[in-house]
Amino acid sequence: MMESSRRRFLKIAGVSALGLGTKPLLDVFAASGEKGDKQKAQVLPNKEALTATQWAMVIDTKKFKSAEDLVPMIEACNKIHNIPEFKNKKHEIKWIWAEEFKHAFPTRNMRFLPERIEQLPFLVLCNHCENPPCVRVCPTQATFKREDGIVHMDYHRCIGCRFCMAACPYGSRSFNFRDPRPFIMKRNPEFPTRMKGVVEKCNFCAERLAVGKMPNCVEAANGALTFGDLEDPGSGVRELLRSNYMIRRKQGLGTRPAVYYIV
Repeated sequence: MMESSRRRFLKIAGVSALGLGTKPLLDVFAASGEKGDKQKAQVLPNKEALTATQWAMVIDTKKFKSAEDLVPMIEACNKIHNIPEFKNKKHEIKWIWAEEFKHAFPTRNMRFLPERIEQLPFLVLCNHCENPPCVRVCPTQATFKREDGIVHMDYHRCIGCRFCMAACPYGSRSFNFRDPRPFIMKRNPEFPTRMKGVVEKCNFCAERLAVGKMPNCVEAANGALTFGDLEDPGSGVRELLRSNYMIRRKQGLGTRPAVYYIV
């Protein structure tokens, strides 16, 4: 009986970790029977929720001229997701940040690059791969792929083994070596804080999609970021894919990143 209750608690805690445990995001939270004595927590989606078969993002680098142009998007993400500000760079937590072309696209590093590309910082984040290696190596299913393609985290299941960090070829995950809470400048009560000893990363603002809002970085990008359903021929991302030359990070690895760059 105790073990059954424990399993039920972990499932409910897992839902809360997705950002679905706060009142604005829930319509119904109920339990229904499963085989044997197991119970399953069910969350019915908000009627206003944005849905997709495969969420994807297009970053138009032609609309950026300097690193300062990336600041509004980075700050927008950090603010709502309670990203701490550590002075020690070794403890830094990054969900979305600026990177030089040679580091963001090492397999495309050419001897002679156009000056604009060589000097321009690129916005990088979790690629929410269609074939994510991080999910395959996680021993507790703390990182998992949702039906809409978002590679998500359940902080309650994370044991801090960092296998996912080793498997991610993009360096898109951060580990909390310290308790991050004292280093959050202004806490957003609508998003859960993390704890020491867990991994975290970009979640494509799943908590905002659940209530009908676009990712915060997209809203702050002034048209430089486009977010939509990769499988919908009429979506904004597909229109851009049809009319622009795109590159993705480390395409040769077969992870099939869902973040595209117009160069």
